[in-house]
Amino acid sequence: MSELVRPMRESDLDEADRIFRLAFGTFIGLPNPADFAGDADYVRSRFAAFPDRAFVAERGGAILGSIFAARWGSFAFLGPVTTRPDVWDQGVAKRLLEPVMERFSAWRVSLAGLYTFAQSAKHVSLYAKFGFWPRMLTAIMARPVSQRPNDVRATRLSRVTDAEDVIDACGRLTSGIYPGLDVADEIRAVKRLKLGDTVLLADDAGIEAFAVCHWGAGSEGGSGTCYVKFGAARPGLGAHERFARLLAACDAVAQAESLHTVLAGVNAGREQAWRTMAAAGFRTAIQGVAMLKGEPEGYNRPDVFALDDWR
Repeated sequence: MSELVRPMRESDLDEADRIFRLAFGTFIGLPNPADFAGDADYVRSRFAAFPDRAFVAERGGAILGSIFAARWGSFAFLGPVTTRPDVWDQGVAKRLLEPVMERFSAWRVSLAGLYTFAQSAKHVSLYAKFGFWPRMLTAIMARPVSQRPNDVRATRLSRVTDAEDVIDACGRLTSGIYPGLDVADEIRAVKRLKLGDTVLLADDAGIEAFAVCHWGAGSEGGSGTCYVKFGAARPGLGAHERFARLLAACDAVAQAESLHTVLAGVNAGREQAWRTMAAAGFRTAIQGVAMLKGEPEGYNRPDVFALDDWR
């Protein structure tokens, strides 16, 4: 019996979430795979944010797995892709990728990417069949929240009156990093679903840096963690200092929310950003590889001070 790949429905969420945890927990060898990710939630939160970007595969009415697509303006990425362990190596993941690749074509993005296990030849080979090529390592890095007073002067999007103007300004900042890069959808989703907040730093020239952060049960951060899904400092002279202040601002917000960890991803192609994080006490918790389609670098360049996570 062949698989049917279709848009995800709300009635699929419990089973899609169970498979997501079971698949990753099994792959990394957890004693109880269902414990993977704790009370963080990737499936329900992403479906709630963008239900038209989620798909499932089913066979005989039973859900076999799911996939999500994300669009950040001119850049798109896919993941997580998860299937039941009992159907691994049966071509289900390949079927799940097909509607997402069609969506990328319809969006006419100039760059597409994904994050996968660097040590898994099977995963890398699967995505290579769709034109993705392994590039630089990506580290998901963590740092305990400082207990020292933090005097960085940051604000939050939830506390400003001109939110849409600020979101537009963030888009201009990211377009300076890569043409058309825009995480406005992510910012609005966090605000609308109350998944955390967007941390903002401003100077006389406008927004100098920002970070889209998740925290709390049911978000992608989970309890106790300030998870930076995307963050960036304005490029150009002084970018390094702006980036360092952004890291401090995320720490300050985590302190205020009584969180214990700041978690953020950085690609090795952004060498100065990686080194800045390491110097600030961040250590690699998870390491994978970024695979790209369309360009060899995208915004993974040494002069870019940006944080992101394509999982």
